[in-house]
Amino acid sequence: MSSGQALGQGPVMKPTADNPAAGQAQGEQLDSRVIPVMREAVAMVHMVCFGELKDKLADRFKDWEPAEFRRLVGTVVNDIFGTPALDAESVRFARQHQDTVEAELWALADNLPGLLPYLTDALRMQTLCDHEQGINSLPTLLRARALGVLVEERPIPMPSTFIILVRQLGARYGMLEPMQATESAAE
Repeated sequence: MSSGQALGQGPVMKPTADNPAAGQAQGEQLDSRVIPVMREAVAMVHMVCFGELKDKLADRFKDWEPAEFRRLVGTVVNDIFGTPALDAESVRFARQHQDTVEAELWALADNLPGLLPYLTDALRMQTLCDHEQGINSLPTLLRARALGVLVEERPIPMPSTFIILVRQLGARYGMLEPMQATESAAE
């Protein structure tokens, strides 16, 4: 079984450690205009995860100062996306609360089960975008798999499908206006 199969990629694209963009035609790259849009969609999933996790953990951490609690949630969400904050205060916080952060990472799949498909898609699309830009973020994807966050059997959506799904997610959370069908599309 290849790494791509182990990560649950569908038949359309099977990124592996050697070739995260496998499934694209040989030598074919993502249209460079799509990458920023996909990154914005990944950021939307990031924001939704932050909001949902903050709501989910609020009772358990009600004794924490609000700013420290938000920093905890941010540290967990940033970690799963492989984007830790680099400012001195965030680094200090992450070190000081390493055990708590790690415990919440291991509990993430149980805390956000309804968002796992979106997290899976976002992490895969992030890896694909990173690969196209010469960045190896496969370790982030592998960490998500180890933490039980990756829905391995979920097929990888096409970029346009991913963007539409995230747009619907953003609309459901009030972060975006719902998409409206145009008259020509309705006819």
